[in-house]
Amino acid sequence: MTERTTLSAALAGCNIVIAVDRRAGELSAALERHGAAVTQAPALTIVPHVDDESLIEVTRALIAAPPEVVVATTGVGFRGWMEAADEAGLADELHAALRCAQFVARGPKARGAIQQAGFTADWVAESETAHELGEFLIAQGVAGRRVAVQHHGSGADGLDELFHRHGADVVSLTVYRWGPPPDAGVVARSVASCAGGEVDAVLFTSAPGASEWLSAARETGALHDILDRVDQGRLLFAAVGPVTARPLRAVGIAPLMPDRGRLGALVRAVVTHFGSGHARSLSTTQGELELRSCGAVLDGEYLPLSRSGADLLAGLFAAGGGVVSRAALQDLLPGTSQNTHATEMAIARLREALGAPDLIKTVVKRGYRLDVLDPAEATA
Repeated sequence: MTERTTLSAALAGCNIVIAVDRRAGELSAALERHGAAVTQAPALTIVPHVDDESLIEVTRALIAAPPEVVVATTGVGFRGWMEAADEAGLADELHAALRCAQFVARGPKARGAIQQAGFTADWVAESETAHELGEFLIAQGVAGRRVAVQHHGSGADGLDELFHRHGADVVSLTVYRWGPPPDAGVVARSVASCAGGEVDAVLFTSAPGASEWLSAARETGALHDILDRVDQGRLLFAAVGPVTARPLRAVGIAPLMPDRGRLGALVRAVVTHFGSGHARSLSTTQGELELRSCGAVLDGEYLPLSRSGADLLAGLFAAGGGVVSRAALQDLLPGTSQNTHATEMAIARLREALGAPDLIKTVVKRGYRLDVLDPAEATA
């Protein structure tokens, strides 16, 4: 077994859920090379239609009567169409039929697939939305033109109907569809882990996948706690692009998004967030302090903590240097440990694990607090 190359420790201590079906292994490996522990929990499965006779029949019809416009809505779908044509022995004929067509892409992934197939994308929707793509072609004029529309897993977002209304001869291509999750139990556990503070980030690469994962959170009653953790800066949501981000924004989450809609750019954005001081932090006398689900980063060093230790530190962190009573800290400990002595022992173990005893100050008869810097000291 080949040992995986470690690129950095930026994601050390980070538990990351990727709600992704396609290329999940590639995304997992990229995150793990920066120290993350990754759980794959796709809420949907891509079901290919490469053996569907109707797709081949439509392809033959396009070869017989070539389209003037080809609309590519997704990279995976367009590539799937090309692969299906190749397996059916139609690749050369299809390439010849599409040689003079105008290619329009819904985003950079679709453009990449067009280029990979040996064609040129004549126009790409910057917003990566079907709405912008439809507006462009309607403004250009589609009346009397033969338009081939490659659907994505949830359909074509009304493009077929739109072009029909404006007089186009529309040919629909369904290359894949969305199916149920490979393991609904894994999705449910990922949702519960996010609500319980055991996850640092959740990554999405498709809007339907994001929507279904949020539905699972809603159905299990975990969504409220998840949104609370997002508001506290303890849980990061990241989306590959604006279309994927839409279901997240609908529930009040402002996800991290890369500058470019690529998996590599998504990984870099997450690495930068956790590795370059963009995560929520406190300036303390012992250095900058950031929380992770499995521990803490203090003055640039990751320190693993027990579950109870991480919960105690999170309670102190949330107070921002204010005093947290012993009773409040007791509530953060397991049920069998809720007494004054257990709290004192848990704080002692936490101090030892952090290697900075002075970071947590005892406030006589009141409780404990983190030894944070005054704002003036933090900027000095």
